[in-house]
Amino acid sequence: MSATFSDLSASPATLAPATSAAGALTPIHAAAPEGAPHWSTDSVIYQIYPRSFRDSNGDGVGDLAGITLELGQLAQLGVDAVWLSPFFKSPQRDAGYDVSDYRQVDPLFGTLADFDHMVETATALNLRVIIDLVPNHCSDQHQLFQAALAAAPGSPERDVFIFREGKGPDGALPPNNWQSHFGGPAWTRVTEATGEAGQWFLHLFDSTQPDFNWENTTVQAEFEETLRFWLDRGVHGFRVDVAHALVKADGLPDWGGTAWGGSIEGFPGHLAPMFGQPALHDIYRRWREVLAEYGPERILCAEANVDPLERMADWVRPDQMHQAFNFPYLGTGFSAPALRTVVEDSLRAFDAVGAPSTWVLSNHDVVRHASRFGYDGGSPRGGDGIGAGDEQPNLALGRQRAAAASLFMLALPGACYLYQGEELGLPDHTTLPDEARQDPTFARTGGERLGRDGCRVPLPWKADSPAAGFSDGAAPAAPWLPQPLDWSDYARDAQTNDPASHLALYRKALALRRELNLGTGSLAWAEEYCTENTLAFLNGSTLVLINTGSDSLALPAGTVIARSLPGLGDSAVLESSEAIWLKL
Repeated sequence: MSATFSDLSASPATLAPATSAAGALTPIHAAAPEGAPHWSTDSVIYQIYPRSFRDSNGDGVGDLAGITLELGQLAQLGVDAVWLSPFFKSPQRDAGYDVSDYRQVDPLFGTLADFDHMVETATALNLRVIIDLVPNHCSDQHQLFQAALAAAPGSPERDVFIFREGKGPDGALPPNNWQSHFGGPAWTRVTEATGEAGQWFLHLFDSTQPDFNWENTTVQAEFEETLRFWLDRGVHGFRVDVAHALVKADGLPDWGGTAWGGSIEGFPGHLAPMFGQPALHDIYRRWREVLAEYGPERILCAEANVDPLERMADWVRPDQMHQAFNFPYLGTGFSAPALRTVVEDSLRAFDAVGAPSTWVLSNHDVVRHASRFGYDGGSPRGGDGIGAGDEQPNLALGRQRAAAASLFMLALPGACYLYQGEELGLPDHTTLPDEARQDPTFARTGGERLGRDGCRVPLPWKADSPAAGFSDGAAPAAPWLPQPLDWSDYARDAQTNDPASHLALYRKALALRRELNLGTGSLAWAEEYCTENTLAFLNGSTLVLINTGSDSLALPAGTVIARSLPGLGDSAVLESSEAIWLKL
């Protein structure tokens, strides 16, 4: 069955609000003023998960030298910057988010010299380097925490972290009822030097990741020194992990809501005592001052999962962060009405504080969108991994929808984040054996929650090589996480010369995005093409349409410049689960 759109004039002037007598356009966002905007305003930033990107020495784990080898591929892709997940010295209990030394490279990934060479190579390719910073917590092997364990209750060493006496007559109960994001209590009791059970320390994540006390000046000085250390080595900024969690509410009151601060009945997320406290903004104002000492190019991006969007926008006021991850957009399904709502809400919230919105579809903490969109009613575990015993996604449908969603996203004004491998249309590893899982969430919940390993599987580079080209060497070790049997089908070299591949789509879309200045452009809904199953907006003279329904649709007049089903060429039909860019 086919529905038909009425004709749209090829003249962009007819779509301007001033000449839209029928009210066909609803303007939402104005184009950036003329002149060179800050590079981050319309940036496309590519997330590298180092242990799964490229292995240069054949030990089965990705490394900095491997990243350097492939930076040319990312420059050809057309991104502006790379963001590296943690590569710091760590026991690797949480894949590097348990840092034991913030100013050293873990030997697993290489050396500081390797890092410096990577930055030099990136600079030569006109790629900026952004790195993760994990300020909420560290590893229990960090020298500051080891000193706290060795010190007495009430000591300055313990004040660097959040130690408290337990409840009950013998202190055997945790200080409050907070739960860890990884499952189980957010408190662990220590054994004092006397051999007796002692105080409890707070860890919002794993028990090997104690939370810092950000009211302590030692902590503040430690992280300012860390910022300067990496800025001196040429990084262009920091993505701040769980940026909303550093400061806790006075008195650490009990909380009946979710461990991650999401809203449930009776417990709205904005009241979560472990997240989004006002004093956080003073920390980031100070960090913004530090970055300003190194020139206007350096940026901060907040991983701040707070709601509503207006509250998230508080993090990107002119004296704080430059960007904040758009979690509401990341969590939106393949639905035209839902997309309209989140895009409109995002642009209005961020425009109100003079900041760009960001757009993201996948990262290292969620099921990849090629798998998520392979379900009509959402993934079986609500996004918490997909296992071999679960209903499997319709992969062909998921990848088709993923291509459409990506093309739609890359036309939006603002900044975009890409997760390594999404340009290949990679799905999650949905049949990963339980014995191979390494995410601490799986162990802490007794397997009830699968965790994030499925989206972290090492990348496929060469179809006919061991480990799909992930590892170098004549006889490389097995990858740290096993790859699916069909992984070579998605290899980069197999897609490089295929004009119908995901890789070709991303390259074309990124080139057009830059050429047409879509990232600094405008957005107005083309109301005639906005229905329960379709969504359309005008950005400059480019009309962007997406079809999330099951029926094909006749296209309006215009020249097709990009489509997520490129095999259709100049076909005047927008197919189900397709997106298209038309030049008017």
